[in-house]
Amino acid sequence: MSRGSALRPVGVALATLAGAGAAAFAYGSLVERRAFTLREVSAPVLPAGAQPIRVLHLSDLHMAPWQRDKQEWVSSLARLQPDLVVDTGDNLGHEDGIAGVRAALDAFRGIPGVFVHGSNDYFGPQLKNPLKYFTGPSKRNTSTAPRLDDAALTAYLRDLGWLDLNNAAGALDIRGTHLELFGVNDPHIRYDRVEAIPGALDELRENDPYSDDATWLDDEPRPERPTVTIGVVHAPYRRVLDAFVTYGAEMIFAGHTHGGQVCVPGFGALVANCDIPRSQAKGLSLWRHAFRSAYLNVSAGLGTSIYAPVRFACRPEATLVTLTASE
Repeated sequence: MSRGSALRPVGVALATLAGAGAAAFAYGSLVERRAFTLREVSAPVLPAGAQPIRVLHLSDLHMAPWQRDKQEWVSSLARLQPDLVVDTGDNLGHEDGIAGVRAALDAFRGIPGVFVHGSNDYFGPQLKNPLKYFTGPSKRNTSTAPRLDDAALTAYLRDLGWLDLNNAAGALDIRGTHLELFGVNDPHIRYDRVEAIPGALDELRENDPYSDDATWLDDEPRPERPTVTIGVVHAPYRRVLDAFVTYGAEMIFAGHTHGGQVCVPGFGALVANCDIPRSQAKGLSLWRHAFRSAYLNVSAGLGTSIYAPVRFACRPEATLVTLTASE
């Protein structure tokens, strides 16, 4: 057998592999990246007898102004009439992305909401070597990344009536349940101030007429009020999730991971771009710390960087999380 004949099967195998890779990339870029999906889950975190609360979790839009299909799909979710919208950041994906964000979110005006920012709300996308994600969480070189108008984004989300939870706390009363909500700015770029949360919660409770320090007129008994504590963060780093559980969070919302973005069927995410276990890079799970636990919903998000426009075995998603009464 000639040397050429012996090498021919190897060439055929390599060509077949290259063809399969090209087909997978084309599918991930042209089809799955636009296959927007609504995932529905429930978490039994409310007190017994409380009415269910429907929470629409949005994350990682990475919006560019020309992405009309994504804008229209997100806007259409207003038909679900959620009781609360939780936005876990990375809304911007382009210097002019705020126009697309407005087109997507204007339909939710008047619906209660909360938000935190991700790194891509401050710094624009950059061309990167995707293999570097396998060496650990990505690092942002702020000296070369274009600066985005995070102030305009913050002003717009506040104008929707949503609470800004970047290193802050707030409260909402929804369907008879008092929600205490706290959050941090993006831990991925060390903008978080986890140590500020206890003080923010103390101040919130001091101004609450139902607090233990409040005085009721005519010594009337204080009415009972079910309360649930919720933590919100963009990047779900362990140190932040642990702190949230310590501070009493019963439900935590996060994004950032893109669910791995490129996954292997039957195996799941290859990377999470932070130190969370790959098995918890997407979906609803329990986060346990110091003999306590909280439900954790990590969104796979709705977008990608404009420099990595592909998803595989990991559809872009929003999540409708129904908070239900525990038994």
